[in-house]
Amino acid sequence: MTAANETKTWIITGASSGLGLALAEAALAAGEQVAGTARRVDRFDELGARYGSRLLAVAHDVGDTAGAAAAAAVQRALEAFGHVDVLVNNAGGGQVGVAEEITDTALRAMLDQHLFGPAAYVRAVLARP
Repeated sequence: MTAANETKTWIITGASSGLGLALAEAALAAGEQVAGTARRVDRFDELGARYGSRLLAVAHDVGDTAGAAAAAAVQRALEAFGHVDVLVNNAGGGQVGVAEEITDTALRAMLDQHLFGPAAYVRAVLARP
């Protein structure tokens, strides 16, 4: 954890669009550092051009819970910035349709994206020294 007057480091999942992008832009504009995850890191090109090394773009689909991808993303943030102060589990999506028509596969994908993926990030951040 950093002192109150030091630059904070944020990890924001799903930071390439919508609320995640707005949060990343606000943190960067306030002088903070952001490790933003997204499935397509090319969407960070404009932010990267504006904020340079204070933005770390990390390719990761939060719904891909196999292996240690979340832990690797957190490790990259630690290597780049030295500490993590804020975790925003923002990545998400949805399934539109009638409840009885949602397949088990789609339901499992939603649980990976909204439950197991974020839990992996929480564990990885809290497990750091």
